[in-house]
Amino acid sequence: MIDKNSIYAVVGVSADANKYGYKVFNDLLSSGFKVFGVNPKGGEILGEKIYRSLSALPQKSDWAVLVVPPAVAEKVIGEAIELGIENVWFQPGSESEQAISRCHVAGINCLSQACIMIKRRED
Repeated sequence: MIDKNSIYAVVGVSADANKYGYKVFNDLLSSGFKVFGVNPKGGEILGEKIYRSLSALPQKSDWAVLVVPPAVAEKVIGEAIELGIENVWFQPGSESEQAISRCHVAGINCLSQACIMIKRRED
């Protein structure tokens, strides 16, 4: 499921080391995954350029890992559908029934109710 050959976009990356947006980004990055950070503020975190949206990424990601509130996740799903992103991981607290339903209707593989940092270690 979690594949080091895949490209991950962490949506909701944060410069605050206490927030899960930072923790998830740092975990994947330090474990050798190809990962992009997405935050509307842009900038740089952990020495990596942060992109303002999924569509601003230099290449399409295989996974959008959402670490945002449910209302934001619902908007991001629309962008993921437009870009043809095939997999979405809802970090705990980011999911909503509407966002998950939109994924299913669009044929997007979506995972929720599990932390990618924990699941990655189990695989």
